[in-house]
Amino acid sequence: MAITVRMILDEKGRAVVTAPATTSISEVAVILHQNRIGAVVIADEGGRIAGIFTERDLAAAVGKHGARALTAPVSQEMTDNVYRCDEGTTVNELMEVMTKRHFRHVPVEVDGKLAGIISIGDVVKSRIREVEQEAEHIKSYIAG
Repeated sequence: MAITVRMILDEKGRAVVTAPATTSISEVAVILHQNRIGAVVIADEGGRIAGIFTERDLAAAVGKHGARALTAPVSQEMTDNVYRCDEGTTVNELMEVMTKRHFRHVPVEVDGKLAGIISIGDVVKSRIREVEQEAEHIKSYIAG
């Protein structure tokens, strides 16, 4: 049985750190640091995904604009064409997309609204658990 996003979220939880698009980049940097996370979903008033801002986006903004980037609203540097998945997406599908597109965080959307977030760490942890379970099944089969 394939592991799905729903299964991961049921285990890890569905809480997502969000911020409005008007939040300054420096404020989002504090949010990233305080929550020990790599991405903040930028959400509109209705809870819909407007963008995502990651550690990479922070480094790129400072690299391009220097310290003055920190006072700009996050909307100026966020990724606004966000790849989303749904709860039925499998771990294998996520691994493929994350590898091809070179990103580490995927918001989960249900009925047009933010329902969770999956990180590359979640995917790897899930895949390791799946491989360990397969190995146990093989050992049990061989042992009779």
